[in-house]
Amino acid sequence: MTVVGSTFPITMRRSRKQNRPNTHGRHASPPEETHGNLWMLGFLSLLSGAVTGLLVSGFKLTLEMASRWRGDLLADAHHLASVGFVPVIVGCALAAATAAWMVRRFSAYASGSGVPEVEATLSGVLPPAPLRRILLVKFVGGVLSIGSGMAVGPEGPGVQMGAVGARLLGTLFRRNWADLKALIAAGAGAGIAVAFNAPIAGAVFVLEELVRRFEARIAIAGLGASSAAILVSRLLLGNGPVFQVVSSAHVTTMTGPLPYAAPATWPLYLALGILIGAVAALYNKLIIGALSFSDRLRAWPFEAKAALVGAVVGVVGWFSPGLLGAGDDIMQKALAGGGAAVSGTLVVFAIRFLLSAASYSARVPGGLFAPLLALGALLGLLFGTLCELAFPALGVEPQAFALVGMAAFFSGVVRAPVTGIVLAIEMTAAFSTLLPMLVACFTAMLVATLLKSPPIYDSLQERLARQLESG
Repeated sequence: MTVVGSTFPITMRRSRKQNRPNTHGRHASPPEETHGNLWMLGFLSLLSGAVTGLLVSGFKLTLEMASRWRGDLLADAHHLASVGFVPVIVGCALAAATAAWMVRRFSAYASGSGVPEVEATLSGVLPPAPLRRILLVKFVGGVLSIGSGMAVGPEGPGVQMGAVGARLLGTLFRRNWADLKALIAAGAGAGIAVAFNAPIAGAVFVLEELVRRFEARIAIAGLGASSAAILVSRLLLGNGPVFQVVSSAHVTTMTGPLPYAAPATWPLYLALGILIGAVAALYNKLIIGALSFSDRLRAWPFEAKAALVGAVVGVVGWFSPGLLGAGDDIMQKALAGGGAAVSGTLVVFAIRFLLSAASYSARVPGGLFAPLLALGALLGLLFGTLCELAFPALGVEPQAFALVGMAAFFSGVVRAPVTGIVLAIEMTAAFSTLLPMLVACFTAMLVATLLKSPPIYDSLQERLARQLESG
């Protein structure tokens, strides 16, 4: 069956037996559990995690170099005044078009974040992605797209590289589909763990989002893969949280840099969750709308649409280089506070809100996690700054609102609140914000659900299913 989407054809082969991939031609049903099977699964989960740690750590190191090169090139271009504007636009457009060409030419499975494809594989809707080229396309294409400044995240390539690497190992050891399924999910979670230096969040993501149930075998594999991946990545990338949160009052407690939220501020976090739930619903609608708009441009080649987005990224980068990329710098500035101007934060949020949707619509390798976390941090900082001005006696910490906003926006968009909370805490080590996070994530999920906004990965899977049916 050939599925024709908005951009490229994907050839699908459905199994006639329960639509489940049979990777070996035998043993498709779950095996009888034995200690030997479980030991082998545990061993392979550790091995898969180590491989994922190497792959994703190498990817992140390459992205860091690409980001430095981009900054240097932009600085050199500005020395040429207006003459340097054209090379910047052309360079970003070429990088995006090349990433898109690699996806179309070598592996359509490598487009976008990879999370919907992994979920569809685990549920039996899609057969496992081909191994031969997807790792190379995801790695090189991701460096080109994210390195050129597109607002997509490294966790998308990390998820798919981890899943494919784990499946490759499972196949080499001739494991059945039940074990392969556990390893694929565990490898994907390990990719999240390394991308954000968040091992618990990676394991939780496997259970909460990828398989959506607790299953002992998958939990064992997820924990093993995430722990091994983090061990390898920290040897290569170093220890410590990804972001540093600094209190405005420079209060340092034994639990972290931020003080515990005063009970009087809890209604403010409740209100923040309501706001974020509404914006999250709008964001999900914008992402799907951007993809649908790209679908309607049937006369445009796949590479041309990506080049157009890349050119827009170049324009933004010429005027404000700090707005480019996955959003790490934006999150760090939001979490460091420093009296951000309300108007400036609002402008940055609006630009990133639109740029994230445009970048994802290009269907180049790159994820949604990092961009939406950055948007949550900006929205939380904006709300917290307004509360600080309106209620000076409460001792409001805008940085705490930025951190809570990350978890709440993730919960509203993805509808995986435990992953969002654990992810935000592991990236910052700010445990004192746990209760405000619970409050804000509760209301964000409630409002987004009441607005009948489906979780983003459910919507993306539905798009994939419609493409299968229409093919």
